[in-house]
Amino acid sequence: MAKITACVFTSHVPAIGAALDLGKTQEPYWQPVFKGYEYSKQWMKDNQPDVIILVFNDHATAFSLDMIPTFAIGTTDTYQPADEGWGPRPVPMVHGHPELAAHIAQSVIQQDFDLTLVNKMDVDHGLTVPLSLMFGQPQSWPCPVIPFAVNVVQYPVPSGQRCFNLGKAIRKAVDSFDQDLKVQIWGTGGMSHQLQGPRAGLINQEFDNAFLDQLIADPASAAAIPHINYVREAGSEGIELVMWLVARGAMDDVNDVNDVDGGKAPIVRHRFYHVPASNTAVGHLILENPQ
Repeated sequence: MAKITACVFTSHVPAIGAALDLGKTQEPYWQPVFKGYEYSKQWMKDNQPDVIILVFNDHATAFSLDMIPTFAIGTTDTYQPADEGWGPRPVPMVHGHPELAAHIAQSVIQQDFDLTLVNKMDVDHGLTVPLSLMFGQPQSWPCPVIPFAVNVVQYPVPSGQRCFNLGKAIRKAVDSFDQDLKVQIWGTGGMSHQLQGPRAGLINQEFDNAFLDQLIADPASAAAIPHINYVREAGSEGIELVMWLVARGAMDDVNDVNDVDGGKAPIVRHRFYHVPASNTAVGHLILENPQ
């Protein structure tokens, strides 16, 4: 059977992608950011999954304000890098896993989560920057990726609790897939940042690190954070952190959808936090399920 082996959490700052694409990773400003992912790239080589479920938010490329699904899963076999106004990133095409994606959709919808099924979608920096941070700049991505988009752009957005519960449903779906696959689920976006208005440039290191602490040791409390607290403490774009809760809810130690106690606490393989990176905070965490 398929099994979620680990979770990866990371910011998906678009300027990080630009720094990679333009060869700026060794510049003094960017060196500390990319140094924080050196361990991660080696870890990925040592723990390469068969499939990645990548939770991200679209930035008005695949979805416009005409139609914004709360939760959407990519169910096709290929996804082109999106043109976000300055041309597509020079990164490989993303290959999906339609069979597992269809199974997740069937299972999760039957668990009363409404998913939008997407059979054609370009993927923007929200998905490609995390892949670049973890895999570098290969000729092709080393495994299939299932895009899982969450609306954190246009209000109303889903609560942290809803996202956390969705993670539980995804884990149940993966556990019931009848192929022997090692699956990772990634939560991306955040941490604290605001891109507009009087608080533009806001970074709240205390909130960010407290969130990382909770995500590791008390995810149920992190899931209970009210939406308004993200806005007040982490800025308008800090709400992207609810996507990390989708991934965290899929780990073994979390009670399942029937509130049955979970397994052992995850193993913290790597934790990294840095400010600033293009006026935002960069957070990164790798958690493994005990074997």
